[in-house]
Amino acid sequence: MAGVVFHPLDVYTCRDMLPYINLGFFHLPTFGLMLWLAAVTAGFIMDRNFRRWKIEADAVGMVAIAVVAGIVGAKLWHVVDSFDEFRLQGWRVFWDTAGFAWFGGLVFGISTLVLMGRRAKIGALRTLDLAAPAAAIGYGIGRIGCFLSGDGCYGLPTSLPWGMSFPNGIEPTSPGVRVHPTPLYELGAGLLIGAWLWVRGGKSMPAGRILGEYLVLSGTARFLVEFIRRNPKVIWGLSNAQLASAGSIVAGIAIVIWAGTRGPVAEKPALAVEKPA
Repeated sequence: MAGVVFHPLDVYTCRDMLPYINLGFFHLPTFGLMLWLAAVTAGFIMDRNFRRWKIEADAVGMVAIAVVAGIVGAKLWHVVDSFDEFRLQGWRVFWDTAGFAWFGGLVFGISTLVLMGRRAKIGALRTLDLAAPAAAIGYGIGRIGCFLSGDGCYGLPTSLPWGMSFPNGIEPTSPGVRVHPTPLYELGAGLLIGAWLWVRGGKSMPAGRILGEYLVLSGTARFLVEFIRRNPKVIWGLSNAQLASAGSIVAGIAIVIWAGTRGPVAEKPALAVEKPA
């Protein structure tokens, strides 16, 4: 783990970052390791969701394919968003372990789940509802990889007691500068959103309602954290990620309103207790 040192002035310094775990001649990126853990956790959660709704489909396989698609989308969106990096590094930027954009992963992941949900005859919206808690928690766990490697996803300088410095990260902070540990903020937000959606998803609701809540909550979390991240502003003092998050929030609200005009899904969770007549 990264060495976190407590100082009398309440400054936390990650002196010994862990971008790689060295196993002889093999160097395992911690970002990739946490991405794997996020995928495994998401697969487990979605499988449990399928089981409680008595849906016979390969949830783990769906998550695995969606994760691959999400990684591709996140990298492509980052390259488009930071095209100067592509001009400087060329095609090498696609193999860099850093540089993944949340919105690109969201779009590609959702699109893949829609196709697989239809193929499995579950339905597009129903599949996305079932995947929402897994997506939120998986995203939060993936952020631990950013924190361990110090890949530059941290926030702006701060004087708050929990501010941290990353002098030996992949993108080190300046000497003596403390910054917001935004990956940890996003970890906390992802876990809270995932827990909320899991509880909500155990009730009979119209198809699309849980998806809409996921888009609103995750979009709001990312929109807010961007105010203390280092991403450049592009228009109206907002970053590209904030513009994408605003779109996510608007889409989520529209889906929630639309779902409110429809009846709940017919199935009952396997663990639900039927009330006596």
